[in-house]
Amino acid sequence: MDIFKNQVLTGKSIRSLQNNQYTFDVNPEITKVEMKSWVEKFFNVKVRSINSLCLPSKNKKQRASNRLRFSGYTRRKRMIVTLQDNYSIPLFFNQ
Repeated sequence: MDIFKNQVLTGKSIRSLQNNQYTFDVNPEITKVEMKSWVEKFFNVKVRSINSLCLPSKNKKQRASNRLRFSGYTRRKRMIVTLQDNYSIPLFFNQ
């Protein structure tokens, strides 16, 4: 389960549910092919297409004795999965 981080629920992602599109934050090293096979196996659905985007990096924060330090950056990746008709993914599920 280290491929998938969480399901994204923003205003735009909720509107895209009408088009049978689901948005996930994923591990930055994963490819579209790996994501497609994982979604099809885990949710038992058929995937039509996958779009991926790399989000801007964020600073890693560390707190040390009442001082905030930054130590490097985190890489982030998001994938939008479009399912074939008559398939759906539950909005909230147990991991």
